[in-house]
Amino acid sequence: MPAVTLLRQPLRTLIVAATVPLALAAIADDVRMRRRLDAARRCPLTGLHGRDVLVDHIDRQLRTSGGADIHVLVLDGNGLKAVNDTFGHAAGDALICVYGRRLARWTSSRPSACAARLGGDEFGLAVRLPARAALEELAALREQLQQPLVLDGGRTLHPTVSIGFTRAGDLPGEDASRLLRGADTAMYEVKTGRQSFPYRATYADAYAETVNGRRAGRHGAHLPAAAA
Repeated sequence: MPAVTLLRQPLRTLIVAATVPLALAAIADDVRMRRRLDAARRCPLTGLHGRDVLVDHIDRQLRTSGGADIHVLVLDGNGLKAVNDTFGHAAGDALICVYGRRLARWTSSRPSACAARLGGDEFGLAVRLPARAALEELAALREQLQQPLVLDGGRTLHPTVSIGFTRAGDLPGEDASRLLRGADTAMYEVKTGRQSFPYRATYADAYAETVNGRRAGRHGAHLPAAAA
């Protein structure tokens, strides 16, 4: 091997040796940044994603395989105000945290599932379920969410939730926002007693009229729309 080549070999080795740690550091920085961004997009109280992540997840599932078996749920705790008024806001926060943990545990065993906190004690969920097992699965989820909760001091809460859901196959061609609107309307039908669980949203539910862009019955729906 020529002498010049022999001299170049250690230089190349040094360059490679110097480059590898820099590349690894860049990868580590990228991972840290992604984790920080992910944490920033999660609810600080429950650790769940926000609505934007859930919408992206649903739309991605719809694009990749049509998603007829995608079930989109909206669930709302019953009586949070009474819990806050009776036991204090710390108890209300504890209840919301428990809902979050139970939803996270349920979705962790289902790779296609994604749960999000939509606000207050209202949550959204998307999961693929075969039609023959869907109602049984959703009933089991509701049962888990309604298990008693023991507060600090020994008081026991017996939470209940209202759940409405949409099956993507019933609304072909609709996007995540429309599926969520249907599930939200279905949940409210259950919450008000006009329908009983399990109630699956219809096309009319997904296109229910809104007030100021919000489902009638939601907090703030009665307020005047902001001026453009």
